[in-house]
Amino acid sequence: MKNIAILMGGFSQEAAVSLQSAATVAEYLDKSKYTAYRILITKEKWVYTDTLGQEIPVDKNDFSLTLEGKKITFDCAFNAIHGTPGEDGNLQAYFALVGVPITGCSMYASALTFNKRDMLSVLKPYGIPRAKAYYLNQGEPFSTREIIKTVGLPCFVKANRSGSSIGVFKAYDEKDIDQAIEKAFEVDTEVIIEEFLKGTEVSVGVITYHGKKRVLPITEIVSENDFFDYEAKYQGKSKEITPARLSEEERKKVEEVALRVYNLLQMKGFSRSEYILVGGVPHLLEMNTTPGLTKNSILPQQAKAAGISLTNLFDNAIEEAMNND
Repeated sequence: MKNIAILMGGFSQEAAVSLQSAATVAEYLDKSKYTAYRILITKEKWVYTDTLGQEIPVDKNDFSLTLEGKKITFDCAFNAIHGTPGEDGNLQAYFALVGVPITGCSMYASALTFNKRDMLSVLKPYGIPRAKAYYLNQGEPFSTREIIKTVGLPCFVKANRSGSSIGVFKAYDEKDIDQAIEKAFEVDTEVIIEEFLKGTEVSVGVITYHGKKRVLPITEIVSENDFFDYEAKYQGKSKEITPARLSEEERKKVEEVALRVYNLLQMKGFSRSEYILVGGVPHLLEMNTTPGLTKNSILPQQAKAAGISLTNLFDNAIEEAMNND
């Protein structure tokens, strides 16, 4: 039996979603192969809660626990933390230093993809289509008219390093932009302002499965709200149609660009990227390297459509991490 630490919580507003993902991983992990320990990571504490409800602190020197006088070490950490520190490279760096394999991509790939501006900038020389954008750091002077001149109206104002559509706002006029920037800066010190792309929104999962990179069936996003915001994602205000209603040509284009981006960024493990098809051309919005893993989350839906059970999906992630270590 191998000991698996399921990492959950985190420092961001996505912590609640992370707890749900971790519960699903614990439920579906192959219990004949793995003993799972859910480890809560917050700014205040790293703890395991035992069967009596007592919190046992993690020894951060080697990422171990002491239970009933016995030291527990881990064969692998299963990353179910969305946002910081699980999706921005911090935990990946820590686990590399203590020598414990962790599921998913490397520290650098994680940090790069978590920063929307940096990821899109790195991909620009490769001709990956994207929305026109304007970058802004907190404290910098800016001209709303210059922003509109660059990206037009309506536009999206986004916290640069955030997930689950937290800190994302749609602006229709100058006043909206000013307010949206102010709100986005409450989430992050960096903001990306992008043109509104009118088209079909799709979410594309790419994973490494049994050693091969694989594009999962594509999901079409039809939001009841103005866009695919937090409420649409997690409170049932959207339709997620898998497989997406695309032509064969559109499907091939999306699969081709999604796999290319996965390879260009030297990704491993799970990834779920968002694209908008404009005139049949997929435009990349962002990539998530620790996507939601509940039964109703998009990546597990796509895996199911591909004939991959959650048990096999999670088992593969652990095997990949341990083989790459």
